[in-house]
Amino acid sequence: MNNFERDNSAPAVSPFVAGLLGRCPRCGRGNLFNGFLTVADRCPSCDLDYAKVDTGDGPAVFIILVAGFFIVGLALIVEVSYQPPYWVHAVIFLPLALGVPLGLLRPFKATLIALQFHNRAREGRQDMGDDPS
Repeated sequence: MNNFERDNSAPAVSPFVAGLLGRCPRCGRGNLFNGFLTVADRCPSCDLDYAKVDTGDGPAVFIILVAGFFIVGLALIVEVSYQPPYWVHAVIFLPLALGVPLGLLRPFKATLIALQFHNRAREGRQDMGDDPS
């Protein structure tokens, strides 16, 4: 049995709640991270091994789409409505362009990890049918 498999005897933890709080996907108590984006080795509460955790570029892609849509849409609304000078756009939207993605990155990463755990995600394999050996 893989250490990252769900334990059916443990109470069910919502992957979205665990992700938003940055908690262990199995017990919901231990911290998932030991840095800003560095995943801990194990859960300090239930000893779940996080060695198999891999979100890849998923969180960054989601954030680019969500935050980009929000920030560019807001910039267009401000430009069409008020036509401010470019420095006003820089003062408003540069901090937003940095703050929104950085604020969303940790919860998105934790939620994807919790969803992997909840759905028992595995590395992709191809079943070729008959074994040629």
